[in-house]
Amino acid sequence: MNNPFLRSWIGVGLSALVLVAAAFFVIGCSEKQDMATPAPTGQPSFNKLTLDDPEVQSVIKVQNKHTSELMAKQNVIGTATGLTEDGRVAVIVYLENDPQSFGKGKVVNSVLPADLDGVPVITEVIGKVIAMAAHTAKQTPPVQLGTSGGWRYDLANGYCCGGTLGSLVKIGTTQYVLSNYHVLRADIVSGGNSRVATNGDPIIQPGLIDVNCNAATAQNVATLAGSASLPGSNTDCAIGQVISGMVSSTGAILEVGTISASTVSASIGQKVKKSGRTTGLSRSTISGLNATISVAYENECAGGAAFTKTYTGQIVVKNNGKRFLNSGDSGSLMIEDITTNPRAVGLLFAGSSSTAIANPIGQVLSFLGATMVGN
Repeated sequence: MNNPFLRSWIGVGLSALVLVAAAFFVIGCSEKQDMATPAPTGQPSFNKLTLDDPEVQSVIKVQNKHTSELMAKQNVIGTATGLTEDGRVAVIVYLENDPQSFGKGKVVNSVLPADLDGVPVITEVIGKVIAMAAHTAKQTPPVQLGTSGGWRYDLANGYCCGGTLGSLVKIGTTQYVLSNYHVLRADIVSGGNSRVATNGDPIIQPGLIDVNCNAATAQNVATLAGSASLPGSNTDCAIGQVISGMVSSTGAILEVGTISASTVSASIGQKVKKSGRTTGLSRSTISGLNATISVAYENECAGGAAFTKTYTGQIVVKNNGKRFLNSGDSGSLMIEDITTNPRAVGLLFAGSSSTAIANPIGQVLSFLGATMVGN
């Protein structure tokens, strides 16, 4: 699909991996670089700058008040609450293109104010945001998560797709693999492969993109279950019921180990990490809260009809050079950057070359009626 961060796809019969992106996308590489950057001098501690902080709440009210009019402007694809370089809480406006790139004689309806109701406004050019898909090897069961995987039949129009099997959740006592909707059940039209994703379908490890589109050389680790989160909900998530003995019951994630059973809300400046199919273990910093962002999707692996979904209340993460999140990393669990039993913060699902987007984990678990598997 056209989403460099959520999924990756390759042509059937081709050995070369082709990375693609949609409006906001998730992408990845094998580099494991620390994306965290020190806070500017005088910047408040991220422990203070949570959604509950009065100053953040004040700016969020201004952001929410003006988001509709901002999103109506040409070239604007999102808003969030974040920080200026000198540490002031501000409204961030995300642009798809540099306004200077439109050329002379073209009117660009994205002239933005320096402030809104006294709150500073900053802009970031982040490119198109799309839904996205390196831990690509076939594992000996029970497999650890943060690994390549996807829907067994995720191929259409000469291409196959895949993403990341991110983490383990449970509903009651039954365990499920958690990933993105666009990784596990994005095929909702019987077009290029004459079928749609249906509960009970196998979920494989590795994904088709890492076995030359030949599912016979992968292994079934779960079966598709639950309800489709898109296009109606505010989350991009899907689950598969674990096949007995095929997935580590501890919920262990590659290069992370076990995580906490509890979760934590995102904070501006919070250091986070993730383990995903393409970029492996990577680190970054949360730069925005309460984001409204438009994300582009396709309805099957490649060539299907497209739709755009606008999300609200999302988490924004720095993604310089796609080193935190890249194509094939969609479905990765974003956790706090600590060594022992880190808590889940969000579910990564989209991005661009400079920015990654995550559903707050509380939204995801609430939609599923699930809890994290961990210590």
